[in-house]
Amino acid sequence: MVATYTILGRQVGSHMLAMATLGTTFAGIYLAMPSKTKEKESGPPINAASKDEEKFIQDFLKNANGGGEKAKT
Repeated sequence: MVATYTILGRQVGSHMLAMATLGTTFAGIYLAMPSKTKEKESGPPINAASKDEEKFIQDFLKNANGGGEKAKT
């Protein structure tokens, strides 16, 4: 026999209440977690006069942050 409770005039089994509680808890945890999509790291906007200047600035910042392949001599 299953213990039953009367909720809003209906008989509800204890196992149904347990499943609803666990489902609600895990769904709330899942929705509260941050999304897994990683946003592109962006700094302040680059106000360059041309595409070449913008590319130069991006390459310079990449090398200055250690992202470049060239070794310092």
